[in-house]
Amino acid sequence: MSNLHILIEELGKPYSDLKFLLTCFREVLVENGETELAEVMPWVGEKTPQNADHFSQKHFNMFSVCFQLLNLAETNGAVQQRRKTEEGNSLLSINGLWANSLKLLNKKGIAEDKILESLKNISIQPVLTAHPTEAKRPVILKKYRELYLLLVKRENSMYNSYELQENREEMKRVISSIWHIDEFYMEKPTIENELDNAIHYFVNVFPEVVQLLNRRLVQAWEFSGYDSASLISENNFPRLKFGTWIGGDRDGHPLVNAAVTCDTLQKLRLNAFITIKKELNRLSDDLSFYFDISNLPQFMLDRFKALVAETGNKSKSIISASRNEAFKLIVQLFINKLPINSGNSRLLELDDEKGSYDNSRQLITDLELLKEALLATRLNDIAHQSVNRTIYFIRTFGFHLAELDIRQNSRYYQLALQQLVEKSDPFNASNLDWTPEAKKKFLEKELHSARPFTQDYSTLDTESKNTIECFQLLNKHISKYAHYSIGSLIVSMTQGANDLLTVYILAREAGLIHFEDTMVMKLQVVPLFETIQDLIDSPAILEEYFSYPEVQNSLEYQRKAQNLPVKTQEVMIGYSDSNKDGGILASAWFLYKAQKEISEVGKKFGIDIKFFHGKGGSISRGAGPIHWFLRSLPHGTLSGNFKITEQGESIEKKFANKINAVYNLELMMAGNTLNTLLHKTPEEDADDIAEIMEFLGQESFNTYTELLQNPHFLDFYQEATPIDVIEQSKIGSRPARRTGKRSFSDLRAIPWVFSWGQSRYHITSWYGVGSTLEKMQKQCPEKYDKLKKLIPKNQFIRYVLTNVDTSLASTDKDIMQLYGSLVKNEETREEVLNLLLQEFDKTQQIMNELLGRPMKERRKSHYYSTQLRAEALNTLHNYQVHYIKKWREQQNTDADENKNILNQLLLSVNAIANAMGTTG
Repeated sequence: MSNLHILIEELGKPYSDLKFLLTCFREVLVENGETELAEVMPWVGEKTPQNADHFSQKHFNMFSVCFQLLNLAETNGAVQQRRKTEEGNSLLSINGLWANSLKLLNKKGIAEDKILESLKNISIQPVLTAHPTEAKRPVILKKYRELYLLLVKRENSMYNSYELQENREEMKRVISSIWHIDEFYMEKPTIENELDNAIHYFVNVFPEVVQLLNRRLVQAWEFSGYDSASLISENNFPRLKFGTWIGGDRDGHPLVNAAVTCDTLQKLRLNAFITIKKELNRLSDDLSFYFDISNLPQFMLDRFKALVAETGNKSKSIISASRNEAFKLIVQLFINKLPINSGNSRLLELDDEKGSYDNSRQLITDLELLKEALLATRLNDIAHQSVNRTIYFIRTFGFHLAELDIRQNSRYYQLALQQLVEKSDPFNASNLDWTPEAKKKFLEKELHSARPFTQDYSTLDTESKNTIECFQLLNKHISKYAHYSIGSLIVSMTQGANDLLTVYILAREAGLIHFEDTMVMKLQVVPLFETIQDLIDSPAILEEYFSYPEVQNSLEYQRKAQNLPVKTQEVMIGYSDSNKDGGILASAWFLYKAQKEISEVGKKFGIDIKFFHGKGGSISRGAGPIHWFLRSLPHGTLSGNFKITEQGESIEKKFANKINAVYNLELMMAGNTLNTLLHKTPEEDADDIAEIMEFLGQESFNTYTELLQNPHFLDFYQEATPIDVIEQSKIGSRPARRTGKRSFSDLRAIPWVFSWGQSRYHITSWYGVGSTLEKMQKQCPEKYDKLKKLIPKNQFIRYVLTNVDTSLASTDKDIMQLYGSLVKNEETREEVLNLLLQEFDKTQQIMNELLGRPMKERRKSHYYSTQLRAEALNTLHNYQVHYIKKWREQQNTDADENKNILNQLLLSVNAIANAMGTTG
């Protein structure tokens, strides 16, 4: 049996769906006169492309679409398999979902009332970012979603052959649109393009998901034998909210200024009202039954009269249209109080006129009153179902749709402060000593002062001007509306408490503080610990930071503003840069250790730590199954509030389709609830992993950094990967390098991982592992034996090693050597390539020994999916290498031809990224 036939047999339904989709695509190509393309289509074509110079942009595009169709087929296969599993084996059968999590809690002796009580303190917040790992245009995302829904429709056995044929024709129509529409931006996307991409999910996907997510909890609750009455009637569901960095992330992004942030906040606000109006109209329809106004409870009648007075003449037409449907009429008056109207083009636009709601709490108060009135008139079902749904909806999206985080680099803030001081009359900045100790004294003195450095901001330098303008905008926005729309002020590359206190002084300049007993920050300042050294230093940094009364008073102010039970400090930890800095084992261990130690510091000061996990879409940047990730977190570090970045192609993979979005959010919500409660119980079988992991982390760090410091390494990297192509790509508005310097330290973690993945090395997720494990096995056999025993029962160790294992499966020695051939200097090529190949073999062998069985047996579906992709990927890699050689050789020749070659290369990057299912 051929390799392809084995794959077909093992993959089952996903391959049959793929073949169906490819057949439709092939017909579309033939009907469009692209017979030659159809003949070389991967998996179903009769021919393979021969002449490299005739492998055109259309070929790369065709392969890219084929891989997207494979992704759709596999997504549908996974969804249908979950449905069958739940139907045949009950809700308990799928790890990580609500029923399974409730069973585990019950097994641990945690009673129903304790779980119910905990739900009000549980929240998850996925934060959508625009890091340059995927930038499909929103129109293409909609087309793929439409195609997916048509594929799902075929699962319904009720359709007859004629209806199925019509379905097939519809699918061909959508595939034809996809083929003709440029999938990716031909020009670098603007921040507005990236924001539109995120808003697509906030407006078209997540609103549909919210209620389904809560229904899943109710089903699991009842399945577990619990009484759902109080869960439903009290609307006691865990909190879901969303965030974004797009338009707020300034770190190394010169295009994000105060005007961009202002536009972003306004656009998010407008789209929030569009979704709210739709939800209120749905509620209005639910309440469209005859009920005389005079029969309303007196408190509701009083509010009705007040609503009419607040909205004035605008309410007359509403009253006449719904006079006999009192409850519907009240909701229509709520809609009338939204600060929007139809503009000249009949599109909704913001309008903060008198009588409109100022913030979402006012609308929620009105909805709670409506619920009370319905209960008073014994319309309990509508109160508990329809109105509660709308209240939860408003709590989720507010008047801001998603919280906007503001991120900037600590070095940028340092420059801004220095520039401000230079403009200040009382200071002679040239004589100031900016050493850490001197700066600490300077900051402590300034924390007690209310006066600004200067009144004239017109002559400020770039960093100080941009910072003050940003902070002034934030202050104006939260003063006018509410603080809900702004997330945190994230300080990337935080290396000391000084970096955080600097933000307080800059905020003072913009009015973003007020004075009580001390200076108080209106918004929370959040450290981002990214490098290995910063993670090691993080507990001491926070201990110093928390010792300031200004910080304590600010946290108390923020606690009251957010209605939290205790003071809470958000701490962001970076998976990308710590991996780039030290490799996968060092990154995993020092992240784990930092969380444990930071949590202890929080307890010492009576502060809950809310960790914000800065993870990306690849294993090197922290990706992995979310429920297993949550199980792997150090005991005692989950406070109930869970925040995580969703980046690039992982957004589409997880959330493009409604059922998949519900599944992934349920994993996150149920996993957070389960592990938050488990973290409050005594830790059972608390194996001391510190000694083992300290050895693995430190030794792998040494091996990994030894590779980076090899004098040939950087040259090898620049030539053996398509990093130069990626830096020319149009897949993000952000530059690939922080300052434009061509150095390892200046290169962002995303293109670093992206380029190694494109060339199938994936060294960022396994290099150093084999040597370290071998060293432990030989020099510390007792530690190695203990490690083997811990793998089946320690969640953290198993999670880390499983991720290494997954990455090894995606690494290909033949492709590594193919890209290695791009390195011109023989000594450079042989020295570095041999190091990589030897370490890969070593890691593979020892991982098989540690885990007991080969990947083919351990992770069957993953293994065969990887094999199937390799069938077509090899073609793409060969042509990409061919064109990289040609492009580099012609750098100083014909500009037009070189531009054409670059366009082909950019398409090849996108095609391979689609095939791998990940970029950076």
